[in-house]
Parts: sequence; C-alpha cells; structure tokens
Amino acid sequence: MTARPALKRLARPSGGLAMLAVDQREALRAMIAERTGAPVPDEDVTAFKVAATRALTPHASAVLVDPQFGWEAVLAADAVDPACALIAAADHFVPGETEFVRDAVIDESLDLDALARQGAVALKLLVVWRPDGDRDRRVAMVEEFVARCRRRDLVSIIEPVSRAPLAGGDFDADAGILAAARELGALGADVYKTEVPTHGKGGDLEVREGCRRIDDLVDGAWVVLSSGVAADRFPDAVRLACEAGASGFLAGRAVWASVVGSPRLEEDLERVAVPALQRLVRVVDETVGR
Repeated sequence: MTARPALKRLARPSGGLAMLAVDQREALRAMIAERTGAPVPDEDVTAFKVAATRALTPHASAVLVDPQFGWEAVLAADAVDPACALIAAADHFVPGETEFVRDAVIDESLDLDALARQGAVALKLLVVWRPDGDRDRRVAMVEEFVARCRRRDLVSIIEPVSRAPLAGGDFDADAGILAAARELGALGADVYKTEVPTHGKGGDLEVREGCRRIDDLVDGAWVVLSSGVAADRFPDAVRLACEAGASGFLAGRAVWASVVGSPRLEEDLERVAVPALQRLVRVVDETVGR
C-alpha cells in the first residue's frame, strides 16, 4: 500500500519517522513511584509529560500524547514545538490484576473532531494481541479505528503488542509479534507500530531477520517501539529495523525512562534525554534517508 500524503506530516525531511511517546499512563505513575518512593498524584504524572514534551519535541518529528493525563496540559502550557506534529492516543486501557493494561479498546468518550481542531494530525490505538484472544474482535476494532481516522483525514497508527494467553501456559512472545503483524498488518492503518523482535536481546542477524519478516507482513509504513528493549540497545534496534524496511520509531522509554522521578527533571531531560533522542533521530535520517 502506498503511504498516504498525510503521513508526511509526521515525517522528518529525510522521510523518516522520529516520533516521541509520552502517552504512558499507570505504567508511568509506577515508574515515578519506584524512583521517588512516594505516592504519585495525577498532577505529578501530568507535570512529567509537560516537561518531557517541552524539552524533547524540538528534536522529534511527532509526539504522542494521551488525553487522560497529558493532552490538555501540554496544549495549555504551549509545550509542543511548532515543528512537531501531534498524535492523540485514542485508546482506553482496561487494567488487570497483574497488568497495567489487560486489554485496550477505542476510547468512545473522546471527541475525535475536537482533537483534530486542537491540532491532532494522527490517532493511535493500542491492540493487545493474545493467542487466546478474540481475533474477530481485534480485526473489527482496527478496521473501525482506521475508518474513523480516514473520515477525518487523520493518520491512523495501530500498536499491536504481543502478550501471554490469559489462560496461562507456554508463550512465545516473538511468535506473537509476527502473528499480530500477519493478522493486523494489512488492514489499512497508515502506520504499524511494533515491538522489536526478541526485544533486542537477539544478535543483529536475528533481529534484522525478524524485522524483515514484519516488513513482509505489513502493508504500509511501520515503526518500532522501545518497551522491553534496553535503552543502550534501542539505537541498534532502530537501525536494524530501518535496514529491513521500517520508517523509524515511535518510542518513549528509551528516551526518557532514566530521568523519571529526578529531582532535577528539566536539567536531566536536557542532559540525558535530549542526546538520547538526537541519537535515534540521526539513526533514522542516516538509514531511512540514504
């Protein structure tokens, strides 16, 4: 499938996608609590998102923000760099007893037209893929999400994540990554956001081969996320993915996780997170743009 012209709104001059994610919710609250050793109110979660958005969006081609904790706050604070495109998270996370996100569905409480008027050029939907999950429901949800985006001329981004069966038992995360791409990668989404094969723990050849298999399955642009990948491995993972056909990344933890909970957050964002993001951007420009 040829990429829609609207996709250019998320891209760098090289054509690569170097996109920042600050849409983490309860997982981010838990990260802050782990670092500070104290309860984390909603306003602290929001404050982190505003600070990270302000520091990092001058270096990203797009930023993904959630309406629950971040959207209105980053807009009110004028924290998004004018050259950085806005992506709104359109998913509602369903928590489980042992998981921050047991499932995800389209957030029906959102006014998508209002998000577009506020500057959103794209929407993102998380899709939890489990081997014992309901395939027909996943497919129908993605197709409905893509249709809603197209009616509003918004770029559609889906993010399938491979998770263990709810019934328990053996689980092959890598097989799930590929199965999700096979099931959902040709349903018309403008961007397919995937986990890195082996979560970057395999050698370069293994990761690259996994990425090539994803490229064969996804009918359109695709990018990698950083969850589960060691921060110092993620630049290599982005390079390997782009060499295999990816267009870049949409990631947060590999950029800013090390400064979460810092008492000198603004300083550490500039000192640590900005260089980490700049390195990833260089990888995309050098690999996709060559």
